[in-house]
Amino acid sequence: MIAIANEPSFKESVDLMVDRAMAVISLDDGTASAIKSCNSLLQVKFPVKIRGKIEVFTGWRATHSTHRLPSKGGIRYAPYADQDEVEALAALMTYKCALVDVPFGGSKGALLINPSHYERDELEMITRRFAHELIRKGFLSPSTNVPAPDMGTGQREMAWIADTYKHLHPEDINYIACVTGKPLHHGGIHGRVEATGRGVQYAVREFFRHPEDIKSANMEGSLHGKTCVIQGLGNVGYHASKFLSEDDGVIITAVIERDGALINNEGINIESLNQHIIEHGSIKNYPGATLEENGVAVLEKECDMLIPAALESQITLENADRINAKLIVEAANGPITYGADEILNKKGTIIIPDAYANAGGVTVSYFEWIRNISHIRMGRMQKRHDETHGSQIAAMLEELTGNTISENLKKSVAHGADELELVRSGLDDTMRTAYQQIRETLMSNENINDLRTASYVTSITKIARSYLDIGVY
Repeated sequence: MIAIANEPSFKESVDLMVDRAMAVISLDDGTASAIKSCNSLLQVKFPVKIRGKIEVFTGWRATHSTHRLPSKGGIRYAPYADQDEVEALAALMTYKCALVDVPFGGSKGALLINPSHYERDELEMITRRFAHELIRKGFLSPSTNVPAPDMGTGQREMAWIADTYKHLHPEDINYIACVTGKPLHHGGIHGRVEATGRGVQYAVREFFRHPEDIKSANMEGSLHGKTCVIQGLGNVGYHASKFLSEDDGVIITAVIERDGALINNEGINIESLNQHIIEHGSIKNYPGATLEENGVAVLEKECDMLIPAALESQITLENADRINAKLIVEAANGPITYGADEILNKKGTIIIPDAYANAGGVTVSYFEWIRNISHIRMGRMQKRHDETHGSQIAAMLEELTGNTISENLKKSVAHGADELELVRSGLDDTMRTAYQQIRETLMSNENINDLRTASYVTSITKIARSYLDIGVY
């Protein structure tokens, strides 16, 4: 990542935020050091012959914590990836998993590459070789270290990695669980692609279920009609803004992308914009909004909610004081630097932190991993039983009342949940429960004044309890 003047690095920002939380609960130095330390770090350099020439690629995999196994975290492909970023993201995964009660340790990986510069077959060769290095060195397996998609990777790359692991370990009957975020026909689960964006939606919904929290953000009423600026229309930003606008009536007044920002105070149709980007490769010339060339400046646009869903360190010491959002929802990892976080807290801006807001991806990855380990899809053994039971209830009500129940109501009562519905239900419950735990932490300690510190205190307390229960040796 590019260094920002007068600011700590991404990893240092994460550590400073963790230190702030640890100070609140007076955690002893030994336990604090054990929790913060990165357990292991692998750097690999490997050659691949591309278009007749040998290129050497550099990749990393950091395992921050093994207090729970496997360690979990995505693999990103980016031309700016570095070790500091990987370690910071691995640490965030540890705290994120603990916060939402997903029994994984934290890990993260990255490959220094610009995927747009390579053809599909070339990317497959590179990905399989990278996977081979990780597997051979013990940094990828269903039981110890499980990657997932991240920036620059997706279902396709996960399928290549899983197939590579299968050929290296044909005796492992759980091979398909070595990665999550796979295509459905290769062991994936319904709802995983949109999981992080859906989790952002559920996080915002839960915030708006608490009138005191809405008031603390200088807002009132429901989520419907609230204005929102979103930065980044990748997987997370697209799904979060689509769901919030279509399901909850949020008005997307600006979308910030690499080539500028689109503004329409009446609201931007996210699906229409997404189709435009697919067709033209850019937000430019989109007819439904006005283009602002200086996209970063639009972060300062007045709105009810700002959702940074792109890169780290987008709100910094330089622009934090000019941010005009009442509520910031960190859909990306680390979009606010430590210094900017302090400025925003002093201003009274409410921040729903990344460790909570974007935990939807790892939550549904957990469901996928469980599905793979159990070798059965969710709902297979209960769907028809629930339908039969529902039909019996409908018939009983008709018999007892002497009235006929409408066919639509019968279908509703007799409906058995499928995998997608179960995944959404599990994710919704996870996000609700986690937020309620964060609120309880915030309200029970007078030394905690913001949701980020409350989130870290909640997760660190759980991790510390794990260390104390099993002992450190």
